[in-house]
Amino acid sequence: MSLCLSFRGRWKMGQKNSLGGSSQFPKQDYKALRERCLMEGRLFEDDSFPASLCSVGSGPLLRKLPPGLQWRRPPELHSNPQFYSADTKRLDLCQGVVGDCWFLAALQALTLHQDILSRVVPLNQNFTENYAGIFQFWFWHFGKWVPVVIDDRLPVNTAGQLVFVSSTYKNVFWGALLEKAYAKLSGSYEDLQRGQVSEALVDFTGGVTMTIKPAEAPGNLWDILTWATYSRTLIGCQTHSGKERVLENGLVGGHAYTLTGIRKVTCRHGPEYLVKLRNPWGKVEWKGDWSDSSGMWELLSPKEKILLLRKSNDGEFWMTLKDFKTHFMLLVICKLTPGLLSQDVGQKWTYTMREGRWEKGITAGGPMKSPRDTFWKNPQFLLSVWSLQEDRRFPMPCSVLVSLLQKPRHRHRNWKPHLAIGFYLFRLSKHYGDQRRLPSEFFWKNAPIRWPEAFLTEKEVSQELQLEPGTYLVVPCTSKAGQEAEFVLRIFSRKHIFHEIGCNSSAVFSKEIVDKNEGQDEFFTKLFEKCPEINAVQLQKVLNHMTWSSLGSAQPFFSLDACQGILALLDLNASGTVSIQEFRDLWKQLMLCQVRACLHNMSLREGQRQQLCKSVFNAGIMLSNDVCQLMLIRYGGPNLQMDFVSFVHLMLRAEYMEDAFQNLTQDGKGIYLQKPEWLMMTLYS
Repeated sequence: MSLCLSFRGRWKMGQKNSLGGSSQFPKQDYKALRERCLMEGRLFEDDSFPASLCSVGSGPLLRKLPPGLQWRRPPELHSNPQFYSADTKRLDLCQGVVGDCWFLAALQALTLHQDILSRVVPLNQNFTENYAGIFQFWFWHFGKWVPVVIDDRLPVNTAGQLVFVSSTYKNVFWGALLEKAYAKLSGSYEDLQRGQVSEALVDFTGGVTMTIKPAEAPGNLWDILTWATYSRTLIGCQTHSGKERVLENGLVGGHAYTLTGIRKVTCRHGPEYLVKLRNPWGKVEWKGDWSDSSGMWELLSPKEKILLLRKSNDGEFWMTLKDFKTHFMLLVICKLTPGLLSQDVGQKWTYTMREGRWEKGITAGGPMKSPRDTFWKNPQFLLSVWSLQEDRRFPMPCSVLVSLLQKPRHRHRNWKPHLAIGFYLFRLSKHYGDQRRLPSEFFWKNAPIRWPEAFLTEKEVSQELQLEPGTYLVVPCTSKAGQEAEFVLRIFSRKHIFHEIGCNSSAVFSKEIVDKNEGQDEFFTKLFEKCPEINAVQLQKVLNHMTWSSLGSAQPFFSLDACQGILALLDLNASGTVSIQEFRDLWKQLMLCQVRACLHNMSLREGQRQQLCKSVFNAGIMLSNDVCQLMLIRYGGPNLQMDFVSFVHLMLRAEYMEDAFQNLTQDGKGIYLQKPEWLMMTLYS
């Protein structure tokens, strides 16, 4: 009991706001705590989130716990514990007894983007060098990146097995520790029992989420998925609501999944559009067409089948887009910039963020219902947008994204459910310049140009708008007057000014969003407008006209022979060409190769083999020193130096062969190939 009292008392250290929630997450100085533990020769114990049932919670989760629950540190569970391992390239996390599939689905999406993952999970943490039993993670918490410090004591059963999130690699613990940090941020493990994929995606990125109902999706859903999967997005989805249970078709009802990829394949009867999904359980898969045991795979070329099909009950599977639209209720796309939503390219995005609150009797005005309602009391925000088009006689509409997030109303995330929220948008006169709040008379006489079709009990409500240049009023509100909560309102556009009126606040100019991938979609689109498929000669022209900014003055030259080799690796259906989808795959690989080439300089005359092994290892591929030496001889120059083009070819081939092996192996040790398959794998690639 004393631990429980200590736990609750610690949270009271954060000041309480007038709405009853904690206004500030307790701050702990990670470096100072770690240095103190090292100096005193002890392991860190976090009193603010103790190794006790108080941190688990006080609800139904307690009934799921195994008897004899213990708390152990990773070095007590494995002789060689690893915080994070680059060779665990595959999605390797599995859900425990906490009903947080929504969290795991978002987390699996996070692992597909190493740069975003490293922002949340500092990957330089370990259990060896200066180990003190303390770890730190970062989350985007309503406008700010906040650090969360934890100790590494994890709940296990009497056999020493993790009760909550675990890895298929039993000595890797970053996922379990991240879940603990997120539970601490949310109040307890119990507070992770219910949630939406979109909530975790925002907390991992600070991005903008858009939710699509697949059954009601527009005809260009495949185009949306194509744009999304080949840009900086994280994608989750959810089956139809209801009790979480395994259905006859292998899907789990009321369950969240991660969308890990898409593929347009060429069958004998024509093209087929496939999506790749993963169950956070790490098992239980779809049993319909294009499942692991489906006969549909025989319709593909041997090479395409080898590289796409993996017969393993690892929770990952393929299905058609048509089946996806039938069986999944929600598709959630989280993008770091709103470019996906408007698809107008070539310009920078800017954003502004403002915080506010609904207070009973003051600013909690509720929705518009009648001329005598209290709607006018809601917070009012002035938005001015401009078109970037030079021809002002015919200004183009401005793409504007409005994102409204509500803050939790209690320290424990699920103790008070989300309110139903939304926002209204009004057009103001061209010369409006008054900074006073608009009175109730304004709303009697002016109808909104946008209003909530339905108020949603979600953490975030967002909508993309096409607005004429001018001045607008944004009014966020709850579905009922008098409901209290705090909120964050974000505006994304090409150019705008945004501020709250009637509260003595000055105008806030937008900040530019830095997106390293800005313009690449325009490049892809123009490239493939005239030629849906390009051959090796065209690929050579494209690659040699690109600017490789990370390589400085040493710009590479791609020979025709090198491009033929690259094309052979990418060309799964043996057509002699690559499509825009295959080129996007190549683009992502080339960007990664740039980074790896800079980190591990391939021009060094000494230690080339060690540098190469490290680069390949960081790509998630384990190679022996002998194999690395052979690759240097094959792809390097006379002095075993390797230029960027050779490095690209080597990395593409290494990843190709690694994927093929993992898809074909039954035991992780060897594979069996028929002669045609052997020739396809070796001669053509």
